Amino acid sequence: MVIEKISILTMSRGDWLRERRNSIGGSDVGAILGLNKYRSPYAVWAEKTGRIPEPEDNEAMRQGRDLEAYVAKRFTEKSGKLVRRCNYLLRNTDAPYLHANIDRCVIGEESGLECKTASALNAKAYNGGSFPDSYYAQCVSYLAVTGWKRWYLAALILNKAFCIYQITTIKDDDVPEWCESSVYVSSEEIASLKQFAADFWERYVGADTPPPFDGCASTTNTISRMYENSRDSVVDLFGRESILSEWDALQRQAREIHFRKMQIKQSLMDDLGRADVGVCSDWTVQWKEQKRGVVSVEKLRKTYPGINIGKVMTCKTFRKFSIRKETSYGTD
Repeated sequence: MVIEKISILTMSRGDWLRERRNSIGGSDVGAILGLNKYRSPYAVWAEKTGRIPEPEDNEAMRQGRDLEAYVAKRFTEKSGKLVRRCNYLLRNTDAPYLHANIDRCVIGEESGLECKTASALNAKAYNGGSFPDSYYAQCVSYLAVTGWKRWYLAALILNKAFCIYQITTIKDDDVPEWCESSVYVSSEEIASLKQFAADFWERYVGADTPPPFDGCASTTNTISRMYENSRDSVVDLFGRESILSEWDALQRQAREIHFRKMQIKQSLMDDLGRADVGVCSDWTVQWKEQKRGVVSVEKLRKTYPGINIGKVMTCKTFRKFSIRKETSYGTD
């Protein structure tokens, strides 16, 4: 295995994005495996083939980059391990369709560190020693590219917790006391990931053929971006009668399901009357008052800049209806 190092120290963001387009990165791996609910295999294909640009920088991405150094510092404080930046994009001859853009290298051992920042709203994903599957796939892909023994994942859950996890290629590896959990990844699993990446690249990117449509919102958004400027023209959809008939049937079923759900909801609302909560076996039905602030556009237009927003805020009260079935393992 020969590792190729491409310096990114003096690269512009545009050059870096173009270099990333030539192979599958760690954040792409979770998407092509179907583990990323925000990004589909189709979106990765469209980016790699140049049909849409890479995702634009946003506030969450900016904060993640800015807090990366802080997360690395906290990792060193908790683990006692020193880390340094890796200013290279890495590829190797055994996995040519993968690349690794590493957050930190652990000094003195064949290990790396991936730094993550998460909202407190996503704290449940880190309960009980668990962490998102897409992050696991990302770390495994870095092990595949580097051939190293371990990867650490450090996650800062804003205003809530700081957690460290170990992904290791060493069977029966020691679990440091500062780790929430340790996950063993076999050589067979690493080989399987390499093959999956190669198959995806050759079958879809190299062949310029899109992956199957999967119903994900990410795929819908990607197609919309690809064809955002329409032309005044008509396309003959000859041969698509079957799928259009299926769409029509599904629309009818959806309406029937919607109306039946509304009938059930109306019946239960009548059962509750003025009560907030109803219970039945392991079901809980809630119909609670909530308040929503609505800005009056008409009033806003008549006001001057700097006026107290409270003067143009109209407060409405409504009741939110929900049905929940208790699971055997309870709720967090």
